[in-house]
Amino acid sequence: MTSETTLDDLGWDDFFQSQLSDDDADFTPMRVSEVHRDKIRALSTDEAHLIVFPSHINSGDVAVGDWVLVDADIGRLVRVFERKSCLTRRAAGPDLRKQLVAANVDTLFIVTSCNADFNEARLERFISMAFEAGSTPVIVATKADTAEDAADYLARAERLSFGQVALAINAHDPDDLARLSPWCGPKQTIALLGSSGVGKTTITNGLAGTNEATAGIREDDARGRHTTTARSLHRIKGGGWLLDTPGMREFGLYDASEGINAVFQDVTQYADQCKFRDCAHESEPGCAVQAAIEAGDLDPERLKRWKKLQREDMIQTETVAQTRKRSRTTEKMYKSAKQLRAHRRKFGDD
Repeated sequence: MTSETTLDDLGWDDFFQSQLSDDDADFTPMRVSEVHRDKIRALSTDEAHLIVFPSHINSGDVAVGDWVLVDADIGRLVRVFERKSCLTRRAAGPDLRKQLVAANVDTLFIVTSCNADFNEARLERFISMAFEAGSTPVIVATKADTAEDAADYLARAERLSFGQVALAINAHDPDDLARLSPWCGPKQTIALLGSSGVGKTTITNGLAGTNEATAGIREDDARGRHTTTARSLHRIKGGGWLLDTPGMREFGLYDASEGINAVFQDVTQYADQCKFRDCAHESEPGCAVQAAIEAGDLDPERLKRWKKLQREDMIQTETVAQTRKRSRTTEKMYKSAKQLRAHRRKFGDD
């Protein structure tokens, strides 16, 4: 950071400016570059600051890329600005809760490789979450220089969603990396998402001029070892910002029905034409989806993957709702028991 850095350089725009009021005059807008258990690192127009959380905000409420309002005199976070986009997933582990992954990301580079890592189902999942987050998905297929037919991977990627943009590159080639520049300009924020070993760190090094270590891949399944261990925000050569994320093989859906349907428009356009609204698209009479499959207009594998993601999202949403309902019921029972005990102490009803 330099003394010449402005809020606009950090990605500030009218959307965030409109959230300020006269009461905020004594506070400073900053952008979150790292999130830790009890504090964040945030960028201002002069330098990076370590900011502590107040009692009403914890680390789970803030994501890298967020804009926050800070009381700079005491180094304390005041509030988090409303987000333009927010990438979330179901948190790992048995708890049914949402985990923030990244905030205010304009373009999500979904990174895969032109090898055994390329997986349509995983890519469709990532694209769904990008749409749900409000970010633009761009598929970046690395290791194009080692593939026998990189064009085949590119064609498969472009078929995953209507109008899907995909690039096949050699991440070690500066000229190939330059093809990402349309999404890396001033006030733009990009994020990298994909499995370990696909070249995310190499892309980060090339775009941000960093020198993070990279790791090789296992020959049996083309998967790599984790090298990036925490999310962080980097300034990139085009004037924008890059948010790097640890490699994530699992990306649990969390309330993503709209994003899923946006990816599978080829399926939903026929589903909307079915005779019955509750058609399961299996053997029902008047099923436009099955008719399209029989006519060769729809890939049956696409239908299977759409139904799988829909089912997962529905189960997750229902489970979260049931958990919240159970929590509210338990809280009511606790309050009732507490009131009854207080009544007995007051009136001696033993």
